[in-house]
Amino acid sequence: MRQMDVVGVRVEMPSNQPIVLLRETDGERYLPIWIGATEATAIAFAQQGVVPARPLTHDLLRDIVGALGRTLLDVRITELADGVFFAVLAFDGGDEVSARPSDAIALALRTGTPIHCAEAVLAEAGIAVPDEQEDEVEKFREFLDQISPDDFLGGSAAPEAPGEP
Repeated sequence: MRQMDVVGVRVEMPSNQPIVLLRETDGERYLPIWIGATEATAIAFAQQGVVPARPLTHDLLRDIVGALGRTLLDVRITELADGVFFAVLAFDGGDEVSARPSDAIALALRTGTPIHCAEAVLAEAGIAVPDEQEDEVEKFREFLDQISPDDFLGGSAAPEAPGEP
């Protein structure tokens, strides 16, 4: 398993489909995962430190886990089968729960839990970006700084990403 950092979420054009982009903590591979608009908003809220007036689903799940005295130890992206990613939530006491990666990432960001990805998944779907191409990644990060979670709600179009027509 390789530890991953969340770079951010964006809308892929022209399909208008949100993706979350992960990067190896100690490597040069990125992992794009296509997700739903609701999960994109939840991830963006967590990254931007937005605290809604009422708890969203992932906030509720975090609060339930805490109220039950449990700790989420690890989020693992474990498999890619027929274009679908699979994840596992690993809790103290050895319990594991299957989850969609988007939900697992949203929960991990709210709990400060590390995110890991199986080497086989990275080998199949990861994209290597050598250091000399980091400027393109920096443009992507700048784009992420310009969008808000509201860009994923109600079908409104997000700002155009750098390098896209």
